[in-house]
Amino acid sequence: MKSVREPIYAKIYLSGDLNSGFLKLQKSTIAVLEELGAYSSKKIIISSENPSDAATAAEREEKFFELQSRGLVPTSVFEKDKEGKAMQKILFPWVELSYKGKTIPVNLLKNIPGLSGEENLNISIENLEFELTDAIRRLSNEKVQKIAFLEGHGELNEWETYDISRSLSRYFQIDRGVIGTDANILNGYKAIIIAKPTEKFSEKDKFVIDRYIMNGGSVLWLLDAVQTSDESLSQIGQTPAIPYDLNLTDMLFRYGVRFNPLLIQDVQSVLVPVNVAPKGQAAEFQPMPLVYSPLLLTSLNHSISKNLPPVKAHFASPIELVGENKNVRADLILASSENTHLVQTPANISLSEIPDLKDKNYFNLAYVPVAVSLEGEFQSVFANRMPPPEIENPSAIKKTSARSRQIFIADGDIIRNEIRHTGDSIEALPLGLDRYTQQQYGNKDLIVNSILYLTDKEGWMNLRSRTIPLRLLNKNLVISQRTKWQAINVVLPLVVLLIFGLLYGWIRKKKYTR
Repeated sequence: MKSVREPIYAKIYLSGDLNSGFLKLQKSTIAVLEELGAYSSKKIIISSENPSDAATAAEREEKFFELQSRGLVPTSVFEKDKEGKAMQKILFPWVELSYKGKTIPVNLLKNIPGLSGEENLNISIENLEFELTDAIRRLSNEKVQKIAFLEGHGELNEWETYDISRSLSRYFQIDRGVIGTDANILNGYKAIIIAKPTEKFSEKDKFVIDRYIMNGGSVLWLLDAVQTSDESLSQIGQTPAIPYDLNLTDMLFRYGVRFNPLLIQDVQSVLVPVNVAPKGQAAEFQPMPLVYSPLLLTSLNHSISKNLPPVKAHFASPIELVGENKNVRADLILASSENTHLVQTPANISLSEIPDLKDKNYFNLAYVPVAVSLEGEFQSVFANRMPPPEIENPSAIKKTSARSRQIFIADGDIIRNEIRHTGDSIEALPLGLDRYTQQQYGNKDLIVNSILYLTDKEGWMNLRSRTIPLRLLNKNLVISQRTKWQAINVVLPLVVLLIFGLLYGWIRKKKYTR
């Protein structure tokens, strides 16, 4: 905030007749903006606008359409009055921040499926400072940092990472390229992304990546431990599952992790349409769980994954911590559910062989780690080794890295968006969107938060770890004992006052009668 050189204009659209939860969110937003403004030489100028405040219904609809065209999605709130009559309100839980001619909308409301309205509002208040400072950082940032997607090993292409690249471009300049022979080629990047490689890494490429990490660079690894074929799965309903050999085992082991060549089956998984009609009859599709596409649980104890919806995976594998490097701290980010089974490979995976989801003896594992974050001083895999002969500028090999961060995810599809072909055109679908159920999972937020965490040297991401205890009333007791507590709150003060008056009068009478 001290680097802000001009006033920031904040227009809050969460206004009007609000219930207690949204009113608290509105007041908290104003309080955070005022607090941030106190640290800046230029104040934050706050204004409010109620989108529903219009003379006619046509004007109101026009205003709603205008806001939605700018990306401000409304929220429908259903409430009941004292008589039990249901009412629907359209709210815009958004604030627009403007600075030097640029405007960024900020969504104030978090909506995590499976949580109650009170819990989502509480999470929204917890994240206010992070969301608002995130927007202000993007508005006031004058120096663009660079990150890179590595290529040359069969990694995901530009279309398959289109949606996440677009999201990350709000913060970084994004480059893509093949590793050359210069040992210091990666030094200008704040982080690099290795997204689902399918071909072996050469010793030369491993040396360049290792040198980058030894110099304090950060890496997001998204690797498949098992090779499968989606094409074979969609055409004949089955695919071979063979352990991958990317020539990275020694390198990852040295850093402290091992990708086990097993496949996770999970009761909590994505639903896919399956034809259940007998052969020769009209197709009849019913949603069936695809146990090899688990919905991974996010850790509540890490700033990357806290308060995120489940993350959709596809042929994920377990990840294991190895070694005893006391200078490296490990944190869990993603895990399977409490009903998990591990499949040994090589194997033949068939969609027709669906295990009994109620069989606890089969799904006998719980919370199998799939993604971890490591932070500290890593040991070089090239310590006491000669650099590859084709390397240029090898200089002295460091045995221990400067303090850095790495994130390891045992499923490359977590960063891959689906692609839809329509005629001659290609469309990249939103990352984490299930096109059958239209459910939006937390893949995009997980990857964005991971890169922000890897490049955060100031501890700003710790704002996402803030917790506000939620103390909810028991609604059943509130309804059943409403009359009782109303009587106590109204009658009891009067009774106490009456007793005090009678006692005071009796004391005065007794005193002055003497």
